[in-house]
Amino acid sequence: MAGIKALVGLSFSGAIGLTFLLLGCALEQYGVYWPLFVLMFYILSPIPTFISRRLSDDTDSSSNACRELAYFLTTGIVVSSFGLPIVLARNTTIQWGACGLVMTGNAVIFLTILGFFVVFGGGDDFSWEQW
Repeated sequence: MAGIKALVGLSFSGAIGLTFLLLGCALEQYGVYWPLFVLMFYILSPIPTFISRRLSDDTDSSSNACRELAYFLTTGIVVSSFGLPIVLARNTTIQWGACGLVMTGNAVIFLTILGFFVVFGGGDDFSWEQW
C-alpha cells in the first residue's frame, strides 16, 4: 500500500510541475511555446541512470565508473534544462516571468524524478523490467 501512495504522490507532483511549465507557455501575456523544449530533457534525464543500474554490478562497494559517468551525464542534462529558459529569456524569445514559471516546473519535475529513484530504486527485489 505504501508503494501506491508514493506513486500517487509522485504523479501528483509531476502534474504540478507540468502545470507550471504549461503556464509559462500558454498564459496570454507570454504566449510562446519555446519553453516546451525542456520536455526533451525530462525524457532524457533518467536514461543514463537506468542504463548504469542495468549494466553495473553492486558487488564492489567502491566507486563504479559506469555509475559515475551516468551521474555526470544526468547532471549535464539537468543543468541544460535549467539553462535553456535562461538563454531564451536573455535572448528575449520568452519573457522573464515565463522563465521563472518554467524553472519552477523544472525543479518540481526533477524532484519528482529523484523521488521515483529514491522510492522505487532502492529495494533488492525491484526489477527495472516492470517499468
